[in-house]
Amino acid sequence: MTGYATAQSATEEGVAFTLTLKSVNHRFLDLNLRLPGDCDALEVALRRLIKERLKRGHLDVTLHVDRRLRETAQPIQLNRELLAAHMHVFHEAAKLHHFNVEPDLNEMLKMPGVLTTDAAAPAADATRRPALEAAVMAVAPSLIEQLNQVRGAEGAALAAELRASMLRLRTLAEECAALRTGAREAHFERLRMRVGELMRADAEAAAQVDGPAFDYRMLAEAALLVERSDIEEELVRLRAHIESFVEMIDAGGELGKRLDFLLQELNREANTMLSKTTGGDPGIGLRLTTLGLEMKTEIERAREQVQNLE
Repeated sequence: MTGYATAQSATEEGVAFTLTLKSVNHRFLDLNLRLPGDCDALEVALRRLIKERLKRGHLDVTLHVDRRLRETAQPIQLNRELLAAHMHVFHEAAKLHHFNVEPDLNEMLKMPGVLTTDAAAPAADATRRPALEAAVMAVAPSLIEQLNQVRGAEGAALAAELRASMLRLRTLAEECAALRTGAREAHFERLRMRVGELMRADAEAAAQVDGPAFDYRMLAEAALLVERSDIEEELVRLRAHIESFVEMIDAGGELGKRLDFLLQELNREANTMLSKTTGGDPGIGLRLTTLGLEMKTEIERAREQVQNLE
């Protein structure tokens, strides 16, 4: 689920920072932390905390530290000896190759080591780092909770849409159930007529068949074929899966992966039902096929939504 949360705070020494969390949809938990280069311990602690409170989503974590106070306390210093050495080498090279030019001061100041800050700055950063880590970890739990509230609001909207999707799927299943009896009778009648046509076409073979025994055998074979084309079992499982789906949504909790698995089962039942809609009355069979395809479309739409749930 998508969400955004940000917080600004400062250490006891006055070092200000901004911590930002931004999440987008993802099937698994994918963390991307953008922290200052000297915050390895903080990164480990943040990852542990986030994994305890989030299960799915691509999450960007950004920590921006305001270094303006530190910069004003660390004046830039000029390394005069090094600058003089660069100037000397430049003049020697110009004289050697007979160039009458003067060095560019801007370029000289860019040479490594010519301009430096206070040598004590790295040590100062090292002493401030634990205070910064503690301040960030103090803010992080409430910020994650704020993010979860935003994600929860989106999750409630998605849950309502999924309930509506299951209602539409149940309506389609009920229409299939209403057509089932007519489809079964039409399928049986079509088989009976087809067998009669074959027997009339081969009157000699029909005369050699014992009447009652043949009628019983024909009825048994026809009943078997009709049973194989019956969709009652698929409809029963569809209804059961739909009820389970709605119950899971009402119960709440971590649902994404469980609902995705249940939708796979629904899709399997819809596919099986489609494979049984051939034969019988063409009009009924065509309508059942249309309903089965609408079911698959609804299930696929729900699967896309479920990917956004945790």
